[in-house]
Parts: sequence; structure tokens; C-alpha cells
Amino acid sequence: MDARIQRLTMPKWGLSMQEGTIVEWLAAEGDEIAAGEEIAEIETEKVNNAFEAPISGLLRRHVAPADQTVPVGGLIAIVAPADVPDAEIDEFVAAFEASFVPEAETDAAPAPQTVEIAGRAINFLAKGDGAATPLLLLHGITADLESWMFNQPAIAAGRRMLALDLPGHGASTKDVGDGSPEWFAGVLAGFLDTVEIARVHLAGHSFGAAVSATFALAHPDRVASLSLIAPAGIAPEINGALLDALVAADRRRGARQALEQLVHDPELVGRDMIEAFLRHKRTDGVPAALAGIVAAGFADGQQRAVFTGRLADAGFPVQCIWGEDDRMIPAAQADALPDCIAVHRLPDTGHLAHMERAGQVNALLSAFLAAND
Repeated sequence: MDARIQRLTMPKWGLSMQEGTIVEWLAAEGDEIAAGEEIAEIETEKVNNAFEAPISGLLRRHVAPADQTVPVGGLIAIVAPADVPDAEIDEFVAAFEASFVPEAETDAAPAPQTVEIAGRAINFLAKGDGAATPLLLLHGITADLESWMFNQPAIAAGRRMLALDLPGHGASTKDVGDGSPEWFAGVLAGFLDTVEIARVHLAGHSFGAAVSATFALAHPDRVASLSLIAPAGIAPEINGALLDALVAADRRRGARQALEQLVHDPELVGRDMIEAFLRHKRTDGVPAALAGIVAAGFADGQQRAVFTGRLADAGFPVQCIWGEDDRMIPAAQADALPDCIAVHRLPDTGHLAHMERAGQVNALLSAFLAAND
């Protein structure tokens, strides 16, 4: 069989992803594709996402047509030079399908771990290894560590990456103390001590960005760099009605309406994302935890600015990534950041930039980490 035949398979984005559906092929059979190019849109249990080609070459065949659901690791396309006969591609596809075992049966994915911080259980997922400075990811309010499902695999090469379920979220404790970013930053300090990480890159989204910045300003010697994605904590303005809708939503219709406002394209919000959101919201202790966070940092429809003007002389490099169409926290707030902070504004992108534009965000994160290891 011709060794030049290369396969493209269904990616695994997140612990619980077992399959994906090809919504649309963005590259046609016969197109030359380049590594990093978006070639298909795939529906997942979270946000639908663009699949980036891992290799370059001639896209010879769509093995999985649009609307077909494929298990993780299953064959979706073939890349091969034009002179490879169709019969050899047929043979390759048949051999792959005859030997393929879905990943769900092999249980190959790393499992989350739990540590205890001051008597509180903190759930986290670690991926990757290597000598480079580790990266810690902190999600936003009402989310969990799986919100980084499109980012962890792409950046994990050469470094350890850890994503937390913040207290009040996911499988972590539902005790959120006084709900303030300062309290959460204290939990973060305890977590890093427990897992024996002395120095770390931090990347946080929304409320997680406020927690990251609060920790970094209190412990600058422990921070190699800080990446803020649609950060809370810069200025008072926030879409209080949308935040309240997210926190209050306990029915499918309300959840869909709120989640669709977090992205530029509402079609990205899938059925499974809504169901997972509602399952979390109905967990004992979660409503009270979320209410506590809102009361501490977002009372009366405004956010408490926790680090405005304090990053100019922080002693560590900072970048900010923001979707221009963010309907939760206005991207114009980035104008208030010191000139020393690199600001990247992503067009046609809402509040969930790390999910909507995963490829661009991953490239910005990877370059920033490499420059500051």
C-alpha cells in the first residue's frame, strides 16, 4: 500500500467526547490543503468547531460525508498525491475500518484528578509533559474545565497543562467562600502548592481571567506570563441581564437564548452543550455558589474592577485576547489596559473566543508561552 496515503480522523475535544458529526466540509475533494487550515465544521457536545488540517497535501476523499456521525479516532478523510490510484485508497480505507476500535472501548483519555485544598475538593485535568513551564487554565462563570477542550490538546506538546474546575463549578467543591476573586486566588495558590508547581503560565477566561490576574498580582514571582481572554475585572460595564440569565437559566429555552449570546454565530451552540449546561445548573449547591460569585463581583449589574491599572509594572508579560462581538463584556474595555499589554481583537467572535476561534487563540497562546518560558 502506498505510504504516501495519509488519514484524517475525528479529533477528540474534551474528556466526554465520544463522537462528532461532520456539519460541513469547508475543503472540497481535490483541494490542496495546508496544515492549520480550517477544512471542516464538526458538531460536538459543546460548541461546534472548525477542524484544522493537521497536515498539508491533496484532499483526495471525504470518507465521512456531511451529516455523518463518526466516533473519535474514526476515519473522515484521505490526503494523498494525485498519482495514487483510487483503488489503493479504497484498500487503505477498507483496512482501516476493518481494524478500527473506537476510543471509548480503549479508554485512552487521561482522567481528571482531585486534590484537597483546605478541606475542599478541587477537580483538575492534566495533559502533556516536558521541561517547559506549565500552563494553568481557568474557565469563566457557569463553565468548567471542559471549556478548554479545543485548546489543551493543541498546546500540550512539550509542557504540562492543567485545567481546573473552579469552586462552584464542575466536579469541584460547591463552597465558594465569600465569592470574591481574592478568595479564588487563595484557592489557586493552595492548588499550585499541593501539585508542587512553583512557577506557571496562567490563561484565564472571563471570571477566570479576573482570578488569574488577582493571583498574579499577589504572587508575581510565581507567574511566567498571563493571558487574559475576554477578562472580567477591567471596568464596571458588563451585560448584567445576560449574566443574570446565565445564572438563572434552568430550562432549555432560557439556556439556549443565553448561551447563543455568548458566541458570534448562534449555530455553534449545539443540543448537547445546552443539556450539559442544564445538568450542571441543576447540581446541588451550584445555584447558591453562582449567586455568591455574582453578589461578590457583579452586584447591581456591574463588575468590580479588580486589577485596572495594576498590570503596567507587574513584572510579568501580559497579553489580552478579545472577540470584537463580545456581548457579555465589551471588547472596548481593552483600551483601558496599559500600552505594554499586547491586545489581540478577533473579528466575528463573541465572548467564548477560545472555543469559537480555537485555532487563532491556540496560535497566540503557543507563541506567547514560547517567548516567555
